[in-house]
Amino acid sequence: MKLKFLSILFFSFLFVTANAQKDSVVADSAKTAKKEIVKTGYNFGPLPAVAFDADKGFQLGALLNIFDFGDGSTYPNPRQKWYFEASFFTKGSQLFVVSYDNKFLIPGVRWSSTVTLTNDKAMDFYGFNGYMSHYDYERVALGKDKSNKENYIYSPKYRINRLALIFKTDFTGNIWKNKLFWEAGYHLTYFKQGYKNRQALNFEKINKNKAEEKVYPETEPTIFDMYRQWGIISEDEAWGGLNSTLRFGLLFDTRDKEAAPSKGVWAEAHVTVAPKWLGTTHPHYRYSATFRHYVPIVKNDVLTFAYRLNYEGTFGNSAPYYVLPYITVMGSNYDRDGMGGYRTVRGLMRNRVQGLDMATYNVELRWRFINFTLWKQNIAFGLNVFSDGTMVTRNYDMSFKATKEQLGENYDKVKSEYDSYMAAGLSADRPHITVGGGLRFIMNQNFIVAFEYGMPVSKFSKDPLIQKQDGNGAFYINTGFLF
Repeated sequence: MKLKFLSILFFSFLFVTANAQKDSVVADSAKTAKKEIVKTGYNFGPLPAVAFDADKGFQLGALLNIFDFGDGSTYPNPRQKWYFEASFFTKGSQLFVVSYDNKFLIPGVRWSSTVTLTNDKAMDFYGFNGYMSHYDYERVALGKDKSNKENYIYSPKYRINRLALIFKTDFTGNIWKNKLFWEAGYHLTYFKQGYKNRQALNFEKINKNKAEEKVYPETEPTIFDMYRQWGIISEDEAWGGLNSTLRFGLLFDTRDKEAAPSKGVWAEAHVTVAPKWLGTTHPHYRYSATFRHYVPIVKNDVLTFAYRLNYEGTFGNSAPYYVLPYITVMGSNYDRDGMGGYRTVRGLMRNRVQGLDMATYNVELRWRFINFTLWKQNIAFGLNVFSDGTMVTRNYDMSFKATKEQLGENYDKVKSEYDSYMAAGLSADRPHITVGGGLRFIMNQNFIVAFEYGMPVSKFSKDPLIQKQDGNGAFYINTGFLF
């Protein structure tokens, strides 16, 4: 079944793109000592969006890439590009993206804009500060056991409904030799957390077609509900808000190419300002720094060592909980959420790690083992092995804030439940580390289909406090390189 699925994806892509390309020329590169087709003009790549993400399920939809290479002088980097996507996931999520990136419309300035709508019917929410928030993997496993008629499905305990509408427009300009750049942009996000009537989830949909003994009882609070009751998440923040921000940053970029680099440095530092006067519901101020390095071990893109170091931090002692999962991105991409998952830490459960400050690394060895041309396309296949990791370096406040006035005669019972929950976790977070590998199909240095599997090292730990706290691993089919 997997081979059939991959074959359909691969040949559908080759057929559609091969028939969409304009005329091209063949160049002989002295550096690579091989012939490569230099793409010119507009290149269209409509495709069925068929993919798989262990966190979201199978993806079904459609996408369209449009690349403008002009006279070919900028190849493999396009002069401008468009991206459109409409996707639906079997676990209930929806994704709609319209993106545009232009390098010549404004002289000396790169302009990038994106509108994204994500509608997650059951987004992962495991709490804050990593291992400080206990994940009851045993109850989740028992709930999935169809032969077990005594344990209801437990995974909704760690889910929340979320809708996020994101608009961004960024500008990048040269400071020094087209290597050092300034960045500035405006980002507007509307977050709607939870379901109607102030529920974490649509329980009717969650329980649809479930056997009677597997139905998740509406009387059972989710982790989100418990955090609200304990006062960790205030009612003022719980249901989301408007996030209106200005971003400023510096960029240093010496990559040989953008989509599939094999040498150079790509480093950024940003400040995000979200004041009340700009319309933000819950004002906050954050910063981020990312360093990426690509080291050629064997030239001509054959073997590359690549790594990314990222730090996401908060000025002050608070930020709305719903902005914490995001890695800050400027330019042609958009913010990726979920510390855990394909775009952040592969093999770690999505959103497993959230805190005021977080440090993350990604290290991988990329081997492009074959290059050839087919139907006037530059085709390559690559393998990679990787290790990713993250941890909270400054905690989100998880102290008990509910009062006796709020809880009345239930105060002692609720406080006891909180104490038991906190005692089950660690007193501080530790590194969440994953390892894995994958295969990539690369066409014209820009369109990349990735198949990867990652697993958390904690799965094999003998320490009961971290064993299986990060999940059992995950398989992904997606596009592009992680970084």
